[in-house]
Order: sequence, then structure tokens, then C-alpha cells
Amino acid sequence: MNIIRHCSAIELLNSIQTSSIDLIYTDPPFGTQNKQTSLRKKKGEVISTIDYVDRYDDYVSWLRPHIEEFKRVLKPTGTLYLHLDWRWVHYAKVMLDEVFGKDCFLNEIVWSYNFGGRGKRSWPAKHDTILMYTREKDQHVFNWDKIDRIPYIAPEMQFVGRTKEEAEKRIALGQIPTDVWNMSIVGTNSKERLGCPNQKPLKLLNRIILASSNEGDLILDPFAGSGTTGFAAYLQNRSFILSDLNNHAIKVMKERFKNINVEIK
Repeated sequence: MNIIRHCSAIELLNSIQTSSIDLIYTDPPFGTQNKQTSLRKKKGEVISTIDYVDRYDDYVSWLRPHIEEFKRVLKPTGTLYLHLDWRWVHYAKVMLDEVFGKDCFLNEIVWSYNFGGRGKRSWPAKHDTILMYTREKDQHVFNWDKIDRIPYIAPEMQFVGRTKEEAEKRIALGQIPTDVWNMSIVGTNSKERLGCPNQKPLKLLNRIILASSNEGDLILDPFAGSGTTGFAAYLQNRSFILSDLNNHAIKVMKERFKNINVEIK
């Protein structure tokens, strides 16, 4: 079952059966109070522009019913990854503790992308935060052996207390990432760029899906944008349900999934 719906996130969530989703990753509007714009370039020239208004009179009140629905639709073994930035993530953490329960908090993941302009009046803000909660304490899926590995920051430390062969083997294998993920954004000129504002890298979604779901599982993203969550799910042999209210996002997803069996409503 692969489904894309042209509707609001809350409309999609309300239509989903209770305890039916294995994993939710979602990247909702951040409540920046600005217009978000994405340019798509080819050979240095802008070939398309898409934008949306990211303004809310009461962002917290808008977000809460989504959080309540996230919990309802997740299976007892399911996990939520809620991706926000510094503006509202602390409010979201309080709401998630209330709705899911403090004992169901798993991680605060910091995605450090270290890209873009730098002001000179404070430390440049170059990270987002992904809050990870499980539906039921200690029941969640977490596939340690499926996680992509990264190079050791100080590989020479692996020789301490180990043989040369053991240390070299560990260095060649790499280490499991911590809760700080150093990973580039999808740049304006990237081949991965599809023309949706704030498009997230496929590498990020692959890591989440491999770690927190199994083959055949059902993945949900009700703020799908360019559909990266669904595409990563497809590549990893999972099914997906996506939605977006933006006409351009739906157009992008139709093109992205044109060779995949997807029901579009």
C-alpha cells in the first residue's frame, strides 16, 4: 500500500486507523512567521520557484492535535520522529511528554548541517532538532545492526587496549552515529533537489527508516513535501502514506513516483 493524498495533515491523520502505523517521520512547517521559498536551478539559472507562507497565530494550538493523532495512529511498537527547529521544539517537547508520556521519550537528535550564511551578532544557528518518541515504553523497533556507520573522529584511540588488527578492523567498520548527526542539506544545485522548500536529504530518511522499522512496515509522513520519506521507504522495501496540502508538492511527488505503483487521491 503506497498512498499520496492531496489534503491537510490533520485530515489525513483523522482518516487513518488506530494503531496501524509502524513509523512516523514528519517535518511540519516550523512556524517561522516568514514566507519559505525554494529555487530550482539548472546551469546556474533559476528554472522554477515555489513558496509557502509559514505563519500561524497560535502555532502551539495548531501543532497539538497533530501530536495527539500521531500517538493514536502508531502501533504499540511504533516510533515518532518529529523534526523541528529552535523556534518551537521546546514547546513540542512539553506537549509530547504530556501526550506520549515522559517515559516514552527516546532521543533528542541534533541534525547539524553547517551550511549557509553566518551572522556576526551570535553563534550561527546551523542545526535542527528531531524528537524521537515511542508509542509504548520499551516496545519500539530499533535495528542497531542496520544503522549506517560513520568514520571515527579520533581513530587513533581505537588502538588503546587493542591489538593492531582489532583496531584496524574497528576503524575500517566505522562507528554507529550518536544523537548528533553531521549531514549536509540538499543544496540548491544538488541533483537530489526537486524544488520544494526545506527538502530533507535522502540519507537522513534512510538512516531513520532502517533503524526504526522493518521490511514490509508502513511509514507515514503527513507533511510530505517532495516525498523523500516515501521514496526512502520504497527503497528500503517499506510501504508509505504521504500527504501535503501544497499543489506544487503534489505535482513533484507525482513526477517522483511516476514509475512506482502509488495511489494518488
